[in-house]
Amino acid sequence: MKMIYRLNFSFALLLLCILAITAVLIYPLLLDNLVENQRKELRDQANLLMNLSPVAPLISTLEPEGQVQGKSSGVQVPGQKTDVPKSVNTAPSVGITNALLIAPGEKVVYTNLSSEATAELMELSKKLDIPSAGGLSQGKEDKYIIETLTNKQGVDPDGQDVTAVVATPLSKIKAMQLALFKRLMIILSIGGIVAFLLSILITRRLVKPLGNLRKELNKVEKRRFSEVQLVETGGEVGEVAKAVYDLAGELEKYQHTQKQFFQNASHELKTPLMSIQGYAEGIKDGIFTGEQASKGLNVIVKECERLKKIVTEMILLAKLESEEGIFHMDRVPVRELIAETLERINPLLVKSGLHIEIHGLDNDQDPLIYADREKLLQALINILGNATRYAKATIRIQASADAEGVDIGISDDGEGIPEPLLSQLFQRFAKGKNGETGLGLAISRAIVERCRGRISAHNEPGGGAAFVMRFPTLI
Repeated sequence: MKMIYRLNFSFALLLLCILAITAVLIYPLLLDNLVENQRKELRDQANLLMNLSPVAPLISTLEPEGQVQGKSSGVQVPGQKTDVPKSVNTAPSVGITNALLIAPGEKVVYTNLSSEATAELMELSKKLDIPSAGGLSQGKEDKYIIETLTNKQGVDPDGQDVTAVVATPLSKIKAMQLALFKRLMIILSIGGIVAFLLSILITRRLVKPLGNLRKELNKVEKRRFSEVQLVETGGEVGEVAKAVYDLAGELEKYQHTQKQFFQNASHELKTPLMSIQGYAEGIKDGIFTGEQASKGLNVIVKECERLKKIVTEMILLAKLESEEGIFHMDRVPVRELIAETLERINPLLVKSGLHIEIHGLDNDQDPLIYADREKLLQALINILGNATRYAKATIRIQASADAEGVDIGISDDGEGIPEPLLSQLFQRFAKGKNGETGLGLAISRAIVERCRGRISAHNEPGGGAAFVMRFPTLI
């Protein structure tokens, strides 16, 4: 299953779980809240009924038979056959509430119920702990929420108690509960559908770049690096897409470099081999004799030495770039490193008649770098040897240190590096007019980078080439 479908299915399942849990938790809470609100309303209605009903005058005019005189109609106590009027004009309108007023001696002075319902409500009120807050009582056909309120009539401490009993059928509360619950679930369902549609839109925006990125990775897998396109998106996916695009670019450069390497290596090896083969066959066939044969043998020896040097440097470069155990890192003083390099290359400097200038290091300054001493010496010798071939009179060595790192610069007063060659200078078999194997600077770059440094080259404004090696400060 595709990721977009898995995400949509997971989000839909999550929404259904949330709706189910909400329904299970909200449904009983709605009933509790409605019942509590109804109790408050019943208490308010009982208090209003007690304040607005002329109970005291009615009590004083009660006849022995239990008939109570109202304004325009009488109320019978339960048990009488006479029908009880549904309301008294002086009572407030209490909506769905069932209400009655009970005078001392269980005489009903007001009711809005039938005789049978009045008798049932009186019977249910007796089961309550009057004047407690009341509770749910089981009637003949339904449960009731019942509240009672008892007050003394008049200011006399011996005044008679009158009780107001108000009730509401629980079935009506449950009907309200169900109606509210349905509306709530409709609202939640609509919200869930909207959220699901938004999740589909957002998921597509997230997953589509991943699908495009997968296509670009397939191109990388098939080595079609030049066809890789940058996937335009934001966030972490955009960062990964940019990394894949940059990786494809680096792999394209590496692949191009490898092709150039094999082409250059073939050329560099083919030239001396052709010379060796030509002179060897000429001497064998008797074409070259005497002094010419001796000259041919000297060429064969020289070309063999050249081949040996090329193969040795190729093997060394491969080891520098791949093997881990050949570097032995240690603290190296920069002043000693430069001094030893000059000692080793001094015969070549004397032979070329070149002058060395050293700048930047004070007598009390001797920065340290963390490197393989012998291999870094080889890198410096390669760069200085390269400078001796192109310098006219002077080679300058500049060393400096700051809080960010240590710089070692080597420059000459020659003609400088040709611009077409400058960008390829540290690649294998890249060499100038008087170059030898074209591997020296590539070896130097590999050594400096394995010693956690960087190397760069540029032309000085006044003429001449400059090489700068930068190493991190040793803490």
